[in-house]
Amino acid sequence: MTIDPLYLVLENSAWVERMLACGVKLIQLRVKGAEDEALRAEIVRAKNLCARAGARFVVNDHWRLALELGCAHVHLGQDDLAGADLAALRAAGLSLGVSTETEDDLDRALTLGADWIALQPIFATASKAFERAPQGLARLRQWRERLNGRPLIAIGGIKLENADAVFAAGADCVALISDVTRAPDPERRARDWLAATRRRL
Repeated sequence: MTIDPLYLVLENSAWVERMLACGVKLIQLRVKGAEDEALRAEIVRAKNLCARAGARFVVNDHWRLALELGCAHVHLGQDDLAGADLAALRAAGLSLGVSTETEDDLDRALTLGADWIALQPIFATASKAFERAPQGLARLRQWRERLNGRPLIAIGGIKLENADAVFAAGADCVALISDVTRAPDPERRARDWLAATRRRL
């Protein structure tokens, strides 16, 4: 499986629409705290927007809705992985991304046949609460050695200024939240990221 080097993690379909207009081609919808119908509507709208733009759309956590709504990709954390019907996901042809923080997490993801694996957090970040200290680039290199060609996604505290080091350590893709969404000009920042990562395709 090949993966775009730039992966935006966004909280609603309005952000998805904005980032697609900039040319982003890999987007995860990570909605927290929405009621079922609102969540369903967000997934449907984001999925349709991505389809029209020719972008890959990934649903975070909500694997049942991903199945029901005909999505192609789902990303699960370790807690969500425990209760997921992986056989149903596979039978429906969904690809599976898995978040990892520990060696045990990685072993589990590999045993389950994850299509891509995310290591988090690489650096300190305020976008999401993590129990563990930043992993750093050395851990990223260790993960790279064990993946046997599976795409490796780095997430957590990554900025344009440290992206080259992250890619050099073995990441195929960098996942971003705040470096784009909290930028003074998110569209400009997204375009700067696209300019910096297109040479890696």
